[in-house]
Amino acid sequence: MTTAQTQELDVQPTPLALLLLGREADPKSERGVECPGDLPSPSDPDLVERARKAKEKLGDKVFVLGHHYQRDEVIQFADVTGDSFKLARDAAARPEAEYIVFCGVHFMAESADILTSDDQKVVLPDLAAGCSMADMATAEQVAECWDVLTEAGIAEQVVPVSYMNSSADIKAFTGKHGGTICTSSNAERALDWAFEQGEKVLFLPDQHLGRNTAVRDMGMSLEDCVLYNPHKPNGGLTTEELRAAKMILWRGHCSVHGRFSLDSVNDVRERIPGVNVLVHPECRHEVVAAADYVGSTEYIIKALEAAPAGSKWAIGTELNLVRRLANRFAPEGKEIVFLDKTVCFCSTMNRIDLPHLVWALESLAEGNLVNRIEVDKETEAFAKLALERMLALP
Repeated sequence: MTTAQTQELDVQPTPLALLLLGREADPKSERGVECPGDLPSPSDPDLVERARKAKEKLGDKVFVLGHHYQRDEVIQFADVTGDSFKLARDAAARPEAEYIVFCGVHFMAESADILTSDDQKVVLPDLAAGCSMADMATAEQVAECWDVLTEAGIAEQVVPVSYMNSSADIKAFTGKHGGTICTSSNAERALDWAFEQGEKVLFLPDQHLGRNTAVRDMGMSLEDCVLYNPHKPNGGLTTEELRAAKMILWRGHCSVHGRFSLDSVNDVRERIPGVNVLVHPECRHEVVAAADYVGSTEYIIKALEAAPAGSKWAIGTELNLVRRLANRFAPEGKEIVFLDKTVCFCSTMNRIDLPHLVWALESLAEGNLVNRIEVDKETEAFAKLALERMLALP
């Protein structure tokens, strides 16, 4: 329909329509997406019984991993729950399980394949379950970045440190160039190690975890950090800026955590007097600086477990986990709310729904291997090297 036809019909595009067309932006969101409302109601109850029967038929041959951000209807079938690295290690500790069904996203399933034996097969119920943060750093972009660092004469001084939330290719690059992997729990230890090996760090792919760890936990200044933008020539930085920096941060972020703002913190303190603000270190620096507590998903869970009855908490992380924790601790009189009013569920994580899980389990029960995630041997070798360096951290 042409503009003239639209005007003739007196049809005015809504703000949402303009946003989807790319003609407007949401200035409060790093990703430009606002997602108020709830997920669809749980799937057909018959699927619950089908999942139970298929899992029962498979017995010890299958081991189901459930990331904290999964829907309740999926998490009920998980043999273990946790963050991405814990789950990958749990899978490696179950060599008798022929099939590892990973209810998470693609990079997590890759990590599980890297850490498990060749006899084990890792399955991702929906291949479209990716991670926007991991996708913000491709192997080609990082190779080009290394060329920029080489031309600036500093590559030999730089140690790459890659967040667990990265593709197998990025982990392999890290291993090949003498670096290590980190989680949100051990990022400070990883950076301490890296600065013992070299003078600078290239931190991939989450700028916020890198900046928050360097500045908040290690006492560096914001001026010690520069932001490398892979979509700009030379990363958008001068040679002098690269040479002066201690932390070269990749321009990547979590689409959920990156949306929390300082306004979110101020608003919740105004609405709920005495509230404790607890956020994930993938949040922006100003949010982390304004929070009372900062930590990984495991840290968040443990903090709420130890919290006194009657305490009030605003949590800055993915909504599925926050709701689960709110329901879990409500009987103890702990008030737990979501930090922001309109923040998306992790859309890619929520692609793993009950229909996909049922399909994967029933297929395996019938002897059909579906959606296998398999990392090639060379990539696996270098990625495993980087992971092993992390495991050896003091």
